[in-house]
Amino acid sequence: MKRVVITGMGAITPLGNTVREYWTNLIAGKSGAGRITKFNVEAFRTQIACELKNFDVNNFLDKATIKRTDPFTQYALVAAGEAIDDSALDFSKMNPYSIGVIWGTGQGGMATFEEQVMQYSANVEVPRFSPFFVPKLISNMASGMISIKYGLRGINYTTVSACATSNTAIMDAFNYIRWGKAKVFITGGSEAPITAASIGGFCAMKAMTIQNNQAQQACRPFDCNRDGFLMGEGAGALVLEEYEHAVARKANIYAELVGAAMTADAYHMTATHPDGDGAAAAMQFALEDAGLNSNEVDYLNAHATSTPVGDLSELKAVKTVFGTKNTHIQVSATKSMTGHLLGAAGAIEAIACIMAIKNSVVPPTINLKDPDPEIPMGLNIVKENALEMEVNVAMSNTFGFGGHNGILIFKKLV
Repeated sequence: MKRVVITGMGAITPLGNTVREYWTNLIAGKSGAGRITKFNVEAFRTQIACELKNFDVNNFLDKATIKRTDPFTQYALVAAGEAIDDSALDFSKMNPYSIGVIWGTGQGGMATFEEQVMQYSANVEVPRFSPFFVPKLISNMASGMISIKYGLRGINYTTVSACATSNTAIMDAFNYIRWGKAKVFITGGSEAPITAASIGGFCAMKAMTIQNNQAQQACRPFDCNRDGFLMGEGAGALVLEEYEHAVARKANIYAELVGAAMTADAYHMTATHPDGDGAAAAMQFALEDAGLNSNEVDYLNAHATSTPVGDLSELKAVKTVFGTKNTHIQVSATKSMTGHLLGAAGAIEAIACIMAIKNSVVPPTINLKDPDPEIPMGLNIVKENALEMEVNVAMSNTFGFGGHNGILIFKKLV
């Protein structure tokens, strides 16, 4: 099969609106959390989230595009634009049918749906809906708009697998290039879930933290005092390219994507398997797909959302796969800083893995003051400060409601 490399990246995150800014703040251990400003949260159980900072979509998109798109699509267009610019690809010199877009989102146009339903409920006798209601709402619009903007006519669709969504999209793009079905893919994920309905829904599930008076310390993966996840928003984009195509044009190559796998827990609608069985299987299958042994992985970006059950089940799975075979692997949970971007989480965490390989630095897990005593012995968790070390292989874990497990493995190009 064809080899696949990453030649471009783009990001809009609560830690920064470019890859460079995001990475700088990530390794500095900064938190993107704060009180929600998008709507009145006084009556909500959770009143904090990781919102974007100093992001003005008018600086990136024209008024007509903004009017016709939901924020999740706008974030996708901006992040994809940075990634494409970063790749230095000249689409005019390529067959447009050889360039595809596979994008992911968990909720799609939640803000649009909420806005339109509230407008209707205010006057049900005279129903009025925007002609852009459906196009703005549907989840596939981000991939469609990226292809329209750049004239990309290859394989194009959207993946939805809850919080494993981005890894699903990236894995699919990876496979299509390996199979020789495309030369280039724009892939990743975006999410705009900080809305009253979305926050309210997760509050009703009691899935989110309620540490409202200490927002920047609220997300505490692996800590005894963790009490739920912290919502985030934004997008991450990767340009995946066939290795030989990238070499021929003398592209800047960040890393190679060498393995990917998915499994299902087949256990519960929202809870992970308590022993991490599905997660462990997905990690093992990804290693086999990459042709690697577990002792070759240097860094693991954990899904680790800061939920009592989820964090422990993931670490049990990690222990099952790596056990005593790999005593040097370093684990960190970057959601402690970015919050949980749902369908976009895997995309920005893939970027964190790639940057760890490129810069020989592992980002930290902040707010881990009192480690849970049930954490399996022998696991190395990077706490508080970034760790300088050579990273040749990095694994990124994502797990989603419905029991979806998606794993990616990146490797330094040799």
